[in-house]
Amino acid sequence: MNLLIKGARPYGEDAADILVRDGRIAAVGEDLTATGAEVVQAAGLVALPGLVDLHTHLREPGREDAETVETGSRAAALGGYTAVHAMANTDPVADTAGVVEQVWRLGQEAGLVDVVPVGAVTVGLAGERLAELGAMADSAARVRVFSDDGHCVADPALMRRALEYVKALGGVVAQHAEEPRLTAGAQMHEGDRSARLGLTGWPAAAEEAIIARDVLLAGHVGARLHVCHVSTAGSVELLRWAKSRGVQVTAEVTPHHLLLTDACAEGYDPVFKVNPPLRTDADVEALRAGLADGTIDAVATDHAPHAVEDKETEWASARPGMLGLEQALSVVVATMVETGRLDWRGVADRMSVRPAAIGRLDGHGRPLAPGEPANLLLLDPAARSVVDPAALASRSRNSPYAGRELPGRVVATFLRGAATVLDGKATK
Repeated sequence: MNLLIKGARPYGEDAADILVRDGRIAAVGEDLTATGAEVVQAAGLVALPGLVDLHTHLREPGREDAETVETGSRAAALGGYTAVHAMANTDPVADTAGVVEQVWRLGQEAGLVDVVPVGAVTVGLAGERLAELGAMADSAARVRVFSDDGHCVADPALMRRALEYVKALGGVVAQHAEEPRLTAGAQMHEGDRSARLGLTGWPAAAEEAIIARDVLLAGHVGARLHVCHVSTAGSVELLRWAKSRGVQVTAEVTPHHLLLTDACAEGYDPVFKVNPPLRTDADVEALRAGLADGTIDAVATDHAPHAVEDKETEWASARPGMLGLEQALSVVVATMVETGRLDWRGVADRMSVRPAAIGRLDGHGRPLAPGEPANLLLLDPAARSVVDPAALASRSRNSPYAGRELPGRVVATFLRGAATVLDGKATK
């Protein structure tokens, strides 16, 4: 099917038409015509490459009450994503070729985004022995990102072996940086506020200690390391130091860590409980600066849906995690574009180009140029809307943005030229 997008603004720049043939961009220019093509009117809309998420929890298999690959894929498409990495902490854990292939096939059947499974680093996420890394890499899912997210690979000898093994596979270890002996029973960021609220603190040093250790290990081995959901100013400085020394380290920040602070815990609403926790205003400022200057490579959602009974309970027993896929781009617009820290090309770089490169994804994060796969989104930058969790595509409702007005609305998403979202609604 041929598609003609009329009057869009690629990367927020001058208006142009985009012609798509057979899943690829055929031409970009003014006054294009194509007999028989489906026409999408896009005057005033910003065109960007389809977004790529390095960190999504789809919960299937095992917790289909919270999310499925299909519902999570729909949420992703509505957020402008064309590819998502599905984390390994499912039930059973994605630590074998069989499980990652199951998740990959479910994504293929849903057909809304490319679902790219992340393989566990250790068997059962237990941190004791390496999982079937080679078998997962050779499987139909072609796993290249390995992570025990939700758990830190705390044993330094095991982490070194993982880095060595994954290096040989052309992959990357994505570390959940948390020294567990420093966070036992932790409920929120450690500071004056946690002491006043009577909630056990999660110190910044618990994250920073693991990052410091792992960048040294990665440099020693010559392997690629990716740091999940960076949350502290000290972590940004460690990453900046490591990159200056040539260490192959990349990092991500979540939308909620760019926008929200530990002040959200004041009302004891467990929707704001997350791991790593929301930090201070100073940390948020450092994260925004690090994303702007490229020290932090990517925005990743850490989309973590939870069933009602796991969130609507007292803070101490609530599960950590927040929804993120549908509002991620809007949060980046609010925190980075409207503040002048990133232009639209910068947004494309941090939410599409670099995440695709980190995940070794062919066909994603590509320029809006002739010959490239037609993975793209159209955004109305002038739109503003109040977030209603009941209207979200996810099976869960634990959105930290409920009741907030956020800028930008994804009007359309195209996966290899096929519309997955049109007029702000999923096509299937």
